[in-house]
Amino acid sequence: MANTGFLSLCAHGRVSGLAVESGAAMSHVTSVCGGQTLRKGTRCLGVAGDHLSRYLHRLLLESPTEPSVLQALTKKVLTQLKEQCCYVSLDYEGDLWEKKSRHPARFQTPDGHWITLGKERFCCPEPLFRPELLHHSCPGLHQLAGQSLQTVPKHLRRHVLGNIVLSGGSSMFPGFPERMCLELNFLFQGSGIHIEVLANPKRGTAAWAGGSMAASLMSFQHTWMTKGEYQEHGSGYVHTKF
Repeated sequence: MANTGFLSLCAHGRVSGLAVESGAAMSHVTSVCGGQTLRKGTRCLGVAGDHLSRYLHRLLLESPTEPSVLQALTKKVLTQLKEQCCYVSLDYEGDLWEKKSRHPARFQTPDGHWITLGKERFCCPEPLFRPELLHHSCPGLHQLAGQSLQTVPKHLRRHVLGNIVLSGGSSMFPGFPERMCLELNFLFQGSGIHIEVLANPKRGTAAWAGGSMAASLMSFQHTWMTKGEYQEHGSGYVHTKF
């Protein structure tokens, strides 16, 4: 077993940093120092790709042009629609009120019908930064990243701030890296540090790539938990080993 945040960092050639992950079921923020994950710095957000797909469906049904077509959309088609047409706004409030800033997109369903998206394009991923849109009371992903960074020892914080990596399929929205960078710099304004985030084009599968890299390192073997250790200490021992 290995922490996906650590593996995402490995995929970017790092063993220290902050991994901001957003996949299909959950989103996580993990601080890692010298290959060791900081459990007190780990944060979880119950908003991810599957939630966003359902939210997109709800948004489309609120202003339907062809209700029967929209109601018949399958989870697979909704995911395709989300991935092909949606993006993260750098100014959500502004885009919401300024209709001229919206650029409609059209999507053809497998059965040949066309769907036109307007504000739904940028409203769909916004719950990652504003979970309250899905009636979640927890902070947004950028705020959780800020909380996690505050748990890093001060003498290591600057190094971690320079190694913030994005990972997971739901981080692939156009505009997501720029918005995360914008929000984090706002949170840490006055610190004298300009924050950049690392967004590899293949970050959707970063944890898998990092897993193959980590498993091949001799230095990684000291974190393995043997069968004997498992039988002696139980599953909780994994947190001691890794």
